Amino acid sequence: MNALTPFTETPLVDIRDLTVRFTETGPARVSGISLSIRRGECVALVGESGSGKSVTARTIIGQTGPGARISADAVRFDGQDTSSFTETDWRQVRGDRIGFVMQDALGSLDPLRTIGQEVGEPLRLHTSLGRRARQEKVLDLLRSVGVPEPELRVLQRPSQLSGGQRQRALIASAIACDPELLIADEPTTALDARVQAQVVRLLETLRRPDRAMLIVSHDLAVVARLADRIIVMNHGHIVEEGPAARILSAPDHPYTRELLAAARALHASSRGVVPLRLVRPPEGEPIVETRRISKSFVGPDKRSRAAVNDVSFTLRSGETLGVVGESGSGKTTLTRLVLGLEQPDAGEVRLRGKRWRDLSGAERRTQRKKIQVVFQDPLASFDPRYTVRRVLEEAIAVAGTERDLDRAERARELLELVQLDTSVLDRRPIELSGGQRQRVAIARALAPKPDVLVCDEPVSALDVYVQAQVLDLLADLKERLRLSCLFISHDLGVVRRIADRVLVMKDGVAVEQGGVEEVFARPAHPYTRALIDAVLPVDPNRSLEHA
Repeated sequence: MNALTPFTETPLVDIRDLTVRFTETGPARVSGISLSIRRGECVALVGESGSGKSVTARTIIGQTGPGARISADAVRFDGQDTSSFTETDWRQVRGDRIGFVMQDALGSLDPLRTIGQEVGEPLRLHTSLGRRARQEKVLDLLRSVGVPEPELRVLQRPSQLSGGQRQRALIASAIACDPELLIADEPTTALDARVQAQVVRLLETLRRPDRAMLIVSHDLAVVARLADRIIVMNHGHIVEEGPAARILSAPDHPYTRELLAAARALHASSRGVVPLRLVRPPEGEPIVETRRISKSFVGPDKRSRAAVNDVSFTLRSGETLGVVGESGSGKTTLTRLVLGLEQPDAGEVRLRGKRWRDLSGAERRTQRKKIQVVFQDPLASFDPRYTVRRVLEEAIAVAGTERDLDRAERARELLELVQLDTSVLDRRPIELSGGQRQRVAIARALAPKPDVLVCDEPVSALDVYVQAQVLDLLADLKERLRLSCLFISHDLGVVRRIADRVLVMKDGVAVEQGGVEEVFARPAHPYTRALIDAVLPVDPNRSLEHA
């Protein structure tokens, strides 16, 4: 554990009996919550998706959400009653005295603005620094959070950065004005083990006697590194709280014990210390082949950088190939090349022996139905106006089913395949849990009866319980439908659980590939060993340097 910082006696944040609803008669998203955070202290809110963690954190900064109905005996920041704050009052506090690191860095950063503009915005609003001084401060901030080539990054837009770089830029923006309270909502979600460890180290360096921190996370390994005190939430209630060392070593509540057991099982799988499972060697025909493919992009500094460099692999019928590597390793570009969304500068991609580039327009449309994608964030990939029924029936219509009755019947079949009740058909995706949304995304991908599913970080934003359910579902579908799967993930435990073979990427190069058990048990490349060694332990007594 971290050496504890002396805490002040008076809470910087003080909440008493907080209840939040989003409709007049609907269920409470949080109910009877009381918590305090003192200067010098790091408190963690943990629990599975939908437990009320983020709603609680957003209430602290006056951003609970539209239509929120809030009741509380007290919601105070530095002794002030924030329930009476106007939006003008909040604008003076947010970004200046309170820094907020949101879960979705790509969604939190303006896609039309450069990273320099985004990180510099709090300085423009809350300081008297001139333009040149702000530019220098932005570069200093990006350097301090470990963003590589900051002079280049300030010119780029968020979509041009890796996930880890975006998260660091978001942290730089949050600390730009030296806030007294730093709130980080799932700050390491979707980051690979090495970048996750780096971000955790960065957050550790931001601790000070005059600054409080609130970490919102379902990742107990991250919490073990950072928190002095843990508050466990379930279904909108606090079920347990106490010193981090005690919660992580001897929890009282059954729910906390279940969370710890699930987290430790995934951690053990990441580090290759679970019994080996039998993996059959690939026997099916090649479905997807890449042959020495390369792809480069020109940055705003006019320099060309290779995103994928001379990568070859074969995905066979009924096989799952896991692709792992840290942020910026080339996983996403490789995925886009396989899908035909990008053309390689060199080499070729083949589907059932035919090169993408040789296919006619009609042939491409036919092939695209045979290779479908399940994205990391299904909510962002759905039209928010659509019901689940319309989402599925639109995909079914594109697949070639014309009659309304046939489409309705096929929608019900798809929901049955992904183990969802037909009662969700008339609900919108925003009304579903994260796990339910991901099941709908899988159902949509299955509509055209594909041969291949490309799963791009499909469980990274889900808690460990739901991760296990979705992975079991994918494994079941693979067997029942004889699907091939290209599974992109930063999470080694997830890949080991589902993949038959694994391909490890670094700086656009495939540095190692082979059977998943062989690679995890006896990694040949130093980078693969470093990835496995970087996995954070769910252990309050081990230092990060030895994780």
